[in-house]
Parts: sequence; C-alpha cells; structure tokens
Amino acid sequence: MPTTLSKVCAAALLACGLAAATRAGAAPATPAALKALPDTLEQRVAACTACHAAKERSDAYFPRIAGKPAGYLYNQLVNFREGRRKYPMMTYMVDHLPDAYLREIAQYFSELHPPYPAPAPNAATPAMLERGRVLAQQGDPALKVPACMACHGQQLTGVAPAIPGLLGLPRDYINAQFGAWRNKMRRAHAPDCMAEITARLPDADVAAVSGWLASQPADADARPAASIALPLPLACGSVPAEAKP
Repeated sequence: MPTTLSKVCAAALLACGLAAATRAGAAPATPAALKALPDTLEQRVAACTACHAAKERSDAYFPRIAGKPAGYLYNQLVNFREGRRKYPMMTYMVDHLPDAYLREIAQYFSELHPPYPAPAPNAATPAMLERGRVLAQQGDPALKVPACMACHGQQLTGVAPAIPGLLGLPRDYINAQFGAWRNKMRRAHAPDCMAEITARLPDADVAAVSGWLASQPADADARPAASIALPLPLACGSVPAEAKP
C-alpha cells in the first residue's frame, strides 16, 4: 500500500511532468508511468528535494537541510506537523506522516554532505560584519545574549543530535527566521531559547549577525560536532540540560 509520502511525491512529480511537457509541447507523463518508479527512500523524498535540492544552494525560502543533525531535522518536521512552525506546503507534506517515517527522512538527509556553495555577496558594511562577528563568537552580556558558538558549536556546523549548523544559509533566510521567532510564526519546545534570544536583539544586531554568518565560507568536510559542553547558556527544550554519562 503506498505511503502518504509516496502519494505526495507522485503528485509532485506528476505536476512537474505536466508542467514540463506543456512547456515543451510534448505529451505529459501518465500516472501509469509514474507507478513504475522504484520504491526507494530517495524516490520518496523527491517531493522534498524538489525544493531542498540535493546539491543545495539555499535561498530565502528553502534552506540547506543536507548534513544537518538528524534530531534537529526530525524536530522541525514535527514542528511543522504540530503547528509550531507555519509554512502550508511543509504542513501538507508531513501532516499525516508518523514519527517513525519522519525520523527516517531526517536520517536520510543528515547523511548527505554535498559541498557548500561559496557565500553570496551581501550588503553588510564592515562595521556590521564586525558586530556580527562579536555576537557570533562572544555574544553580548549586556543584552544577555550568548555567543552563537556557545550552542551551535565552535565551527558553527551544529551539534548532534539536535542543534543545527548556521553555515551555508543566505542572509535573507537567517533574517526571515529571526522575524518568524519574533512574530511567533516559529516556535520550538519550551523553553524556546531562540525566541528568548530574538526578543533581546535589536533589529540592527539581527542584521549584523545574519550578515556575518552568511559571509562565512564552510569547509567541504564540515560536519556537526559530536558533543558540546552542557548545560547550554540558555535552557532549550530540544536539548537536555545535562550531559548523559
């Protein structure tokens, strides 16, 4: 019996086939032809890679998900399913998928490691970049904002199992996520540490840190760190308060 994701994937591929055939003046692909596709996980997640391309160059709407920790990816899929993150296309894709299948999808993408694209030019001034560097590496005690590196790892490549990397993301996407936390369009399990940080940062600091992060190159061999010192500077609902023995 086809899974929900298989059906979604087939529908997405059929729509793409129809559109491509219409542009080319050829006969569109038929549902019968689509049924012959191999039933593999790679095929099933074709609906995901239609937007989150396998050789990813992120944009303002579709971030790089390849290589992010499996626990983080799983948490985000659950957040979309349960309404803590809001994007209708993502909600539609995962609305009826069980936890075990979401974990399988998350594990699949966590094991992909395409090279990072070179950072795109952005309009951040030298002063903004310096302020962003300070926030990322040192934080701001006066604002009670910890360094990005204190949670996302010294290389900013994330920490297994549940903290994402911040490299390879464009400035517009990072800005948009700060805006989503500020507007309560994006939430996480309480305590929501990123919502707290976002509320403490003025707009100029958001622009500075997003500009600096987006300007940083990432090594092709970059991977999430295996561990980080616990407890984190702020309590986060998706990360245990103490290290496990």
